[in-house]
Amino acid sequence: MTTRLPHEKGFHISWDQIHRDARALAWRLDGKGPIEGNWSAVVGITRGGLVPAMIMARELDIRTVDTISVKSYNHQSRTEPHVIKPPQADIMGADGEGVLIVDDLVDTGRTLELVRSLYPKAHFATIYAKPMGVPMVDSYVTEVSQDTWIFFPWDMALQYVQPYRGTDA
Repeated sequence: MTTRLPHEKGFHISWDQIHRDARALAWRLDGKGPIEGNWSAVVGITRGGLVPAMIMARELDIRTVDTISVKSYNHQSRTEPHVIKPPQADIMGADGEGVLIVDDLVDTGRTLELVRSLYPKAHFATIYAKPMGVPMVDSYVTEVSQDTWIFFPWDMALQYVQPYRGTDA
């Protein structure tokens, strides 16, 4: 058996796939908001949550969109998460009730744990989830193994890739 590096167990997401998955998540949450079935706002966790948040805001016809900037990675190395830019206080209220907070992925759950401590009544939704992070998210579309590295389309360029096994002859 060949030992693979962490990035070799990759899950590659295309622009089409992220769009389909964000729409699927929006459809699951349609009519489920606490305000007569609606959500008061969408807040994307930057940077990965920006694309899904925009798609979900469009699908759910939510015009109030903001961001919370949390830094928890330096390239592919995890660091202690911290808020760089909070969302507007008047959008979040005292506890985030009625707000849909969106990210691309929950990995260990540390980022969502931090944001949830600030806005405990918000609804946390991610497109993808890893087992360690699942307890921190309220809704998600696809679960992947903890040792899978997800390659998002905004991180990729089109280029030739060697076959997984063998050589290209």
